[in-house]
Amino acid sequence: MAQEVKVPTLGESVTEATVGEWLKQPGEAVAVDEPIASLETDKVAVDVPSPVAGVLAEHKVAVGDTVEVGAVIATVEAGASAGAAKPAAAKEEAPAPAASEEAASGDASVTMSPAVRRAVLEHGVDPTTIKGTGKDGRLTKEDVVAAAKAKEASPAPAAAAAPAPAAAPAAAGRNVERVKMTRMRQTIAKRLKGAQEEAALLTTFNDVDMSAVIEARTKYKDMFAKKHDIKLGFMGFFAKAACLALKDVPAVNAYIEGDEIVYHDYVDISVAVSAPNGLVVPVIRDCDKKGFAQIEKDIADFGTRAREGTLTMDDMKGGTFTISNGGVFGSLMSTPIINPPQSAVLGLHRIEDRPIALNGEVVIRPMMYIALSYDHRLIDGREAVTALKIMKEAIEDPTRMLIDL
Repeated sequence: MAQEVKVPTLGESVTEATVGEWLKQPGEAVAVDEPIASLETDKVAVDVPSPVAGVLAEHKVAVGDTVEVGAVIATVEAGASAGAAKPAAAKEEAPAPAASEEAASGDASVTMSPAVRRAVLEHGVDPTTIKGTGKDGRLTKEDVVAAAKAKEASPAPAAAAAPAPAAAPAAAGRNVERVKMTRMRQTIAKRLKGAQEEAALLTTFNDVDMSAVIEARTKYKDMFAKKHDIKLGFMGFFAKAACLALKDVPAVNAYIEGDEIVYHDYVDISVAVSAPNGLVVPVIRDCDKKGFAQIEKDIADFGTRAREGTLTMDDMKGGTFTISNGGVFGSLMSTPIINPPQSAVLGLHRIEDRPIALNGEVVIRPMMYIALSYDHRLIDGREAVTALKIMKEAIEDPTRMLIDL
């Protein structure tokens, strides 16, 4: 009996998604609750599970199609085995692949997205010999490219010294590939451009001597890791420093809604995390009430789930202030864009030894530039500079965080 697979509820105010990838093909066996498709929403990727155990009978939509909540995207033959014949409709809709595609496909158990399949065909590699690094061990385009480079670098046997004629055009040609923007990337583009057009953005800078924080991490990192089973990072210090500043300067923790200003008596910090499909900003709830260990655990968990694509809508809902760390990629200085409807964002950058004047002498210190971008409609320059100065002083003297000063 055929069971319909429908688009699940995607989250508050989210009514549609884009089919990002089919994880199962018609004729393949599926277990109950096993993901058969991945849908892309504005913020996260959502796996669609099979409602029953059986065999995937048919795809009702294609990769790239937009689907609404409750729409039927596939059917599953309940109780059927993988060896069972595919439905006639599925056979008619799926023409036999060309010889080159058959060679590139290799083992039928290797599930590939269209982009990965194109890469396999282009580079002429056997996908069954490549270890996938994607979710659930699936192949990614990067896996195929890396395998192709490794194949080129290895010495070819004498009998195969002459390159295959088909490989010559790909090596000599200049290819252009057009790939439709993911729904998440489209949303990121719209939101950030909207922030520039609506808010009166301004950025103020300062530099921070990281000596005290580095010394504290060096002194206590082993004990901290042993007790809390998590590494002591820099983000925990900056999150706690931000909490001090936002309590002293409430406007930085507020936002404009219509003709009203919405103030918060709590601090929910959004942490910008780089995910395979784009930038995501999961939220550390009640950051002002959490200790260093719990903040570091939250951040580590967000990073892991962002890479795995398992963050949920609830993880990214809300947030009163954002911290973005471009320093992990080597950025020296930047002007971050606020995350609407928030009114401010803190940008962190790389740490480097620089000469500074200290007590009348020139000394070398590990320094970091920090930037606070803010909405000038709500936050005055005095308030922005004051908030950033409080963060700087807290980092340079971490004791302030312990005595709430």
